[in-house]
Amino acid sequence: MAKSADFYYKVHPWKITEEGFNKDYALVSESIFSLGNEYMGTRGSFEEGYSGDSLMGYYFNGIYEKTQLEKSSYKGIVDETEFIVNSADWLYTRIEADGELLDLNTVQFKDFYRELDLKSGILTRSYLWVLTSGKEIRLEFIRFLPMKEAESAAQKIIITPLNFSGEITLHSGIDFTGIHQMTGRNMWNVVSKPADENTISMLGTTIGTDQSLFVSCKFLCDYVNREDEQEEKRYVRKFTLSLEEGKEFEFTKIIRNISRKGIAESDKKAFKKKCEENAAVLNVLTYNKLKEDTLAWWDAAWQESDIEIKGDERNQQGIRYCIFQLHQTYHGADQGTIIGAKGLTGEAYSGNTFWDTEAYCLPFYIFNNPQAAKHLLEFRYLTLSEAMDRAKALDCEGAFYPIATITGRECCSLWQHASLQLQASTAVAYGYWHYENNTGDNGFIFEKGLPILIEVSRMLASRGDWSGDGTRYGFYGVMGPDEFQMMVNNNCYTNYMGKKTLEYTLDVIKRCSETAPEIYGAVTKDRGLTEKEIENFRKIAEHMYIPYEEETGIFEQHEGYFNLPQIDVDKIPVEEFPLYHHWSYDRIYRNNMLKQPDVLMMMLLYNKDFTRDQLESNYNYYEPRCIHESSLSPSVHSILASQLKKEEEAYKFFGFATRMDLDNYNRNTGEGLHTTSIAAAWMNIVYGFGGMRSDGKELTFAPSLPKQWEGYSFRVHLKGDILFVAIDKDHMRISSKKGSSIKVLIYEKEYAIGQEEVVIPIIY
Repeated sequence: MAKSADFYYKVHPWKITEEGFNKDYALVSESIFSLGNEYMGTRGSFEEGYSGDSLMGYYFNGIYEKTQLEKSSYKGIVDETEFIVNSADWLYTRIEADGELLDLNTVQFKDFYRELDLKSGILTRSYLWVLTSGKEIRLEFIRFLPMKEAESAAQKIIITPLNFSGEITLHSGIDFTGIHQMTGRNMWNVVSKPADENTISMLGTTIGTDQSLFVSCKFLCDYVNREDEQEEKRYVRKFTLSLEEGKEFEFTKIIRNISRKGIAESDKKAFKKKCEENAAVLNVLTYNKLKEDTLAWWDAAWQESDIEIKGDERNQQGIRYCIFQLHQTYHGADQGTIIGAKGLTGEAYSGNTFWDTEAYCLPFYIFNNPQAAKHLLEFRYLTLSEAMDRAKALDCEGAFYPIATITGRECCSLWQHASLQLQASTAVAYGYWHYENNTGDNGFIFEKGLPILIEVSRMLASRGDWSGDGTRYGFYGVMGPDEFQMMVNNNCYTNYMGKKTLEYTLDVIKRCSETAPEIYGAVTKDRGLTEKEIENFRKIAEHMYIPYEEETGIFEQHEGYFNLPQIDVDKIPVEEFPLYHHWSYDRIYRNNMLKQPDVLMMMLLYNKDFTRDQLESNYNYYEPRCIHESSLSPSVHSILASQLKKEEEAYKFFGFATRMDLDNYNRNTGEGLHTTSIAAAWMNIVYGFGGMRSDGKELTFAPSLPKQWEGYSFRVHLKGDILFVAIDKDHMRISSKKGSSIKVLIYEKEYAIGQEEVVIPIIY
């Protein structure tokens, strides 16, 4: 991994701080200082305006636009994609003094300081503005997004003239004129601009998808004069402020954003009612109460999900930043929403969700916020019909889940990914299985999981085929997670996950029919499931071909992989990375190089299915062939290396897990944060060093301590309780918060964990 860190931000266990402003790092800092509350998000751009490099990004989960592609003459190629749309700038501010407009790209300033407090979710920024006349004004900007009142936001500006008294002008309001970076266009029509004595509002509608956003704000300040400034897509209130030397002046703005995602009449009526009630709601919102609630929310969240690392402040800061961003991105407040690959921090990947959500993100929520995990899975239930439409387009039965999506429709325009990758569908099934296996919530699985499992199994039964001699079943013309091998036959991961999906479907069918016959009858009638189909699922699962070499214990990634030309990935010049930018597309597919783990990913997801010897043989074979072109790749290798007691190798791969964005390892943090990689960093500690496995009947642990650390601790939500796990160089200590007698396996020995701490010696 020829990657290096940019050590730019100060190291602190609970804060991200920037001392002095580096214009060349502006876009990176905008991503790093992003705020979100699942419902909406804003990049850490300067609300007072900035004419240098900037992406003024304001995003709402589920608010999207479409791009029409050239229609293909081939069936199954998508001709329309969806992307999260940049929306209204609801922090819009402009400040003028002595005829000068405040713009950090052009004015003189000093003592710049920015701080994101991970404990509270509050972002502050301050500096001293030096006017041409020599006048000095200290400015402090504070913003936060409430996690409870998710439609609200709060902004405060503290202005202090240091060596003069006099008037300045402050413009504040709502700006719908922003350009969406990917399209180079503004994506909004403004319908109306209602206002009253205390508030201003704007109603905007997306130009193509007919989704709406109603933005309103109220201002709290003393002013000499006030007037409104209106343009077609911008509504600003201009305040003339009288300042007194040495005294702080506070300007407070409370914002409320109401979004309408659906276009049905019922959605429009509900939205209209909310807008009509908005004035009354906004009127009672106060800055102090919103702040108080936000502090309380974050305090509770940290009490139940913190990871503490002793002796390593850099990774301590890193993992807390990861946990903070995961809570900001999603915490189950809005059912049916998604986790975009960049969360709500940028426009790369178009705001689409990928199979990474179930494979990498879901474990964090299962073991930190099970209700959020359930809501996350519900998105796939709500979009089952779209997955069924996609299956038809690909000449399959059942449901074929998209590789990339916002609304459930396939948004990937690369046919080799959209048509050949089955792992989105099997990852959905895996997510439902993983959730049930660790929560026991079979009612949810019976009602909303079984319909999905039936339809995905139908897809698998129609997308695959039998070998020429009729003895084995497999999938032909596919692409596995590796993505550097295209149109291969019997990809091991694809076949194995297909087998496990079918087996889980059969298991749920059996349990539901026996324990919840009414639900089973309703689901199977609705889905038209027959005994003949069930038997076919069983037959396919029993005869699924898993490419495996007995003498070596190595699973062949796909048929013919062992015979591909060998390439020494360590000899590829560093300047040729990323390969997609420097190698012709077809060259990438002509050797045995791996983009990211394929067989090893399978061995992590269903870890207990494989022996230690198998794991070691496959790790030793595939690891040298992987170039880690995906940011998700190193964590998988680190977790498995830790399991194999390859401590130095595990820590090497862990190296940039918690700080990939903070230290801009991939030199692309400015495009937005790597949300699923952030989730993988959590897995790297809990599943890697903590040795936790969640694919058995009981949760298991086999912890180790990196020699660079003095100790660490983490929390795991399980069966209505919270396990607290602490590891030092000699011992593991584990207890439960509520005193439930929770059975776990530690180094393969069973323990019943209650409130009384259990102490187990570390095995090296």
